[in-house]
Amino acid sequence: MTTEDMATETEADDDTDSLVTSDPGKGGLSENDDRGTVMAADTIVESRDLDVFYGETQALQNIDLAIPENQVTAMIGPSGCGKSTFLRCINRMNDLIDICRVDGELTFNGKNVYDEDVDPVALRRRIGMVFQHPNPFPKSIYDNVAYGLRTQDKTENMDAVIEESLKKAALWDEVKDQLDKSALNLSGGQQQRLCIARAIAVDPEVILMDEPASALDPIATSKIEDLIEELAEEYTVVIVTHNMQQAARISDKTAVFLTGGELVEFDDTDKIFENPESQRVEDYITGKFG
Repeated sequence: MTTEDMATETEADDDTDSLVTSDPGKGGLSENDDRGTVMAADTIVESRDLDVFYGETQALQNIDLAIPENQVTAMIGPSGCGKSTFLRCINRMNDLIDICRVDGELTFNGKNVYDEDVDPVALRRRIGMVFQHPNPFPKSIYDNVAYGLRTQDKTENMDAVIEESLKKAALWDEVKDQLDKSALNLSGGQQQRLCIARAIAVDPEVILMDEPASALDPIATSKIEDLIEELAEEYTVVIVTHNMQQAARISDKTAVFLTGGELVEFDDTDKIFENPESQRVEDYITGKFG
């Protein structure tokens, strides 16, 4: 497991619940604030003039993107186009890369997450992440899901929360009689659903998924796709995928990033795949390049 993969889990040890390091009344949001009341209806994450650099190399250029609440937004594009970079900007995972610099604005519930008073640890509690390769801890199934709850001292009714999280992740029926067994004994698809259960146990608002099914077989992939659609009833899901068919199947909105770190088009998924405005997008979707 990489340092980046561990970050959203281990950093939860901090005991502050506020999104900001100072007084939440100065523009931040606390865990108890009403959700969805700050920004215009349906928008939960929004970037404006967002540029990202790795050293001298620009990975994203002038990205303006509004992500709707309680929907699945897919990000597609060829390798190296910046879609995963954008995903990691949302919960400041790029902070872990020393040479990375982010310019512009990216807001979550109306608060710029790159403001100096924002606590990235608290931010990552509100915006969970599931990585490309399943990364269960070398602990029991129960302890994997309980990890974030314990580090945040949310142990009241923990058994019920763990059961509910595993049910939401469509895993409970498969593991309910082996919660004390090692999570490493699960199949790849089961491990990924366990990681999803671990992410949702602490009740985030947004779930980021970076190629969550790319390492899985077709049956496991189908289960993950069904799960993503169900999760969008309660959470905002943002998924990066190289699989255009997958994006077409599960997403409500699709953002197309192309070479050079440009967001070329963002619209309803049906429109992107059936009648894109950009010729470059049509060429990519029809396989002329990419």
